[in-house]
Formats: sequence, structure tokens, C-alpha cells
Amino acid sequence: MKIIIGLGNPEKDYKFTRHNVGFETINKISADNKIEINKLKFKSHIGEGFLNGQKVMLVKPQTYMNLSGIAVRDILNFYKLNNQDIIVIFDECNLDIGNIRIRERGSAGGHNGIKSIIENLQTDEFLRIKIGIDNKPSYMDLADYVLSRFSRSEQDKIDQAIESAADAVSIVLKDGITKAMNLYNTKNKT
Repeated sequence: MKIIIGLGNPEKDYKFTRHNVGFETINKISADNKIEINKLKFKSHIGEGFLNGQKVMLVKPQTYMNLSGIAVRDILNFYKLNNQDIIVIFDECNLDIGNIRIRERGSAGGHNGIKSIIENLQTDEFLRIKIGIDNKPSYMDLADYVLSRFSRSEQDKIDQAIESAADAVSIVLKDGITKAMNLYNTKNKT
């Protein structure tokens, strides 16, 4: 089973903020593949189903961003899975808006959700799909920026990035990480 985790914050106030593009990608995967997210388990909203013939669990941790790793650890421990069995989708402010980047490992890069996962799993080796939300303006605090909503001019790019991230998950499951990286990481450079 593959665990596909979208990072974000619960509650209506955070819906559609920059920090919640991981949740929005999980919603897209759920809708496209008719996988209902209908359970509250492991401190997360989850749904189970099949994607490209593989059993998957879609996960939206409800622990708030900074404690995401607790939910991820609980799921992996319960199912006796390892870090190779997860895909984490999250926002990245060091990436141009609308671009996505796929990585197999790396530091948290200042992202508290990823930092929490690394601390709880004791490894930085897990697949991640980053969705670019652009650098914050110099006059804004980072916390305020990631909790802000997209402008109208940004929304089309973000909608496309969410769709690309959902497609990238499908390609990883069907054709492997290397193909997805070659396709999406190269596409972002143009």
C-alpha cells in the first residue's frame, strides 16, 4: 500500500491558503479516482482505494502543519510500512508559483511540516512533491505569507500545479519515480 499525504492545516480559515496546496492535491486525487475521504483515523482524514492498480491511502493530517509527522509515523507504524511507502505533497516558497518539483530525499528547507516528518521518521529519505507558491514579498512575514490566499492572477497557475502534482502521483505509481522526475522536473525548467 502507498500512503499519499497532503500537508495542510485543518479548519475552514485555512482552506485555499498557500500552505494548504497539499490538502487540495489530495482532494483532486480523491475526486479524480472516486476515493472517498470519509474516515478520521490516525489523527487524519483518510480515504482508501485504488490508483493505477495499487492500493493507496489518501491522508490529510489534522494535527496542523507543524505536527504532521506524528500522523505520518502513526500510520506507518500501524501498517508496518516504511518511508519508501509514502509520497508527501506540500507547498514550497523557494519554487516559482505553479511549478512542481519531485525529490526522493532532502532537508526540510525551512518547511515545518517536512521537518516534523523527518523528526518523527528519523530519516529525510521519502518521496516528496513540492508545489511552488513563490517567494514571499520582502514586506511580509513568512507565516503570514503561507497562510494567505492566492490572487486571481495566481489561481490558474496553482490549479494547474495541483493537477500536475496529482498526475505526478499517478505516474510514480504506474511508471516509477525516475519517469515522474524526468517529466515534471524538466518541464519546470522551461
